Amino acid sequence: MDDTGTAVKIPGEVRRIVSLVPSLTESVAATVPHALVGATKWCTHPADLDVARVRGTKNPDLDAIRRLRPDVVLANAEENRPSDIEALRESGIAVWVTKIATLEEAFASLERMFVHACRTDPPDWLARAREAWREPWDGPRRTAIVPIWRRPWMVVGRDTFTGDVLRHLGVDNLYADHPERYPKIPLGELNARRPDLVVLPDEPYAFSATDGPEAFPGLRCVPVSGRLLTWYGPSLVEAAGELRRTLAPA
Repeated sequence: MDDTGTAVKIPGEVRRIVSLVPSLTESVAATVPHALVGATKWCTHPADLDVARVRGTKNPDLDAIRRLRPDVVLANAEENRPSDIEALRESGIAVWVTKIATLEEAFASLERMFVHACRTDPPDWLARAREAWREPWDGPRRTAIVPIWRRPWMVVGRDTFTGDVLRHLGVDNLYADHPERYPKIPLGELNARRPDLVVLPDEPYAFSATDGPEAFPGLRCVPVSGRLLTWYGPSLVEAAGELRRTLAPA
């Protein structure tokens, strides 16, 4: 069963993998690179990745995927459309779907993916990532908002991996109880909440030190790597230390 509870028939030996999720692409490339034959155009890690590109996460080229004859396609319940997943399954292709909203789910899901969907042992980097996040936060807790888009302004809401990562770092998302996962919030309301931090990831919108902080006068704005904050994979090894330093109390 994949993370959605769907039975997936995986061959006993997996030699050809297509990944439709950037973080899973990086995970496979760091573990069984010889098996990775296809990925989306958004799969930017590792930088020297040389595989067939099958368009994007939301509009994959299904015919191109079929021509690659994968033993398994790796997808995610949030990033990929159910209609594309179903179309591939109707073609007789095994599609393994991950569903991850917490660090603990990430570690468990990746281990199951490698063992059952990739037919390989869990990688050493996964054990190192678990160890990097093992120590609980024991400092003062702070509040934050996490914009992910502007025009209109959108922020991280409930039940997100990003929110759980921040929680492990002593940072509480002020919109964690919002009914929506990525709500649209007027800029005036965001400023009125007076968070301790405005965390500005560089994806999906490319916030930076010169694009974003000017909208939050008087608030501490912290640009961060979206890969470290939102990806589950080898980046988790370095993310714990890097984010702790970047988000440390002033």
